[in-house]
Parts: sequence; C-alpha cells; structure tokens
Amino acid sequence: MEQLNDSNRERIIEQTKNQVMEMLKKTIRPEFLNRIDETIMFLPLTKEEIASVVKLQMNSVSKMLKPQGFQIEVTPHAIQYLANVGYDPEFGARPVKRAIQHYVLNELSRRILAEEVTRDKPIIIDEFGQGLVFRN
Repeated sequence: MEQLNDSNRERIIEQTKNQVMEMLKKTIRPEFLNRIDETIMFLPLTKEEIASVVKLQMNSVSKMLKPQGFQIEVTPHAIQYLANVGYDPEFGARPVKRAIQHYVLNELSRRILAEEVTRDKPIIIDEFGQGLVFRN
C-alpha cells in the first residue's frame, strides 16, 4: 500500500473512494444502495492539522493545571514534537491524546514530585534533541 503524502493525496483519495464504492456494490443490496443520497469520505488529517489539535489539547492541559497554581508555556518546537509522535494517518487525532498523556502529563508529574519544576514561575515545555524538556 502506497504511503499517503501531499504529492499523491488527491490520487490516493480518489482511488480509495472508487474501491469503497466497489465494495459497497458487492456487499449491499442494490435497493438499499439506491436509497443512499451521498457518500462522504473522511480525509486523513495532515500533520499541520494534527499540530492544531495538539495546541487545543495543550490549552486544555493548561486550564486543568491552572487551579493547582501551575502555569505552562509550550514552545512551537514542543507542539511539533507532539504532533510528530502523535501522528498516525490511519487513526486521526486519537494518538495525540496518548502522546500528551505519555510525554507531557506523566513526565510533568514526575518533575513536579521531584521538585525539578515549581509553581513559582511558568513551566516551559520545549523540545530538545529527541524529547521534551521541562524547565522554569
């Protein structure tokens, strides 16, 4: 199976749509298929769209931490890192939540408990090398 990218996106989507219609014709009775007015294909999210989802999710994390006195600032590099590790065209945005849980919430909890970061100043979440760093 060919990997989806920006250059072949339209062609693969059209091929997939044709394959789905052929499968529908083989598996669904014609009288039911004729009652369907429109078939909608949901397109895989791009990495840019996943980055937007990461930003929204990190805003939610920030709001969740605020009542406990923590303020976080997430750099664009950290957003991109999370978008990359949370990107799976097959599963859409679902892996983003797991990536944030694993790479941000779990690690931030460890840093808070080890008193490596405090409530005194905003906690900066950045990407450095092959992972996230937390500092304030």
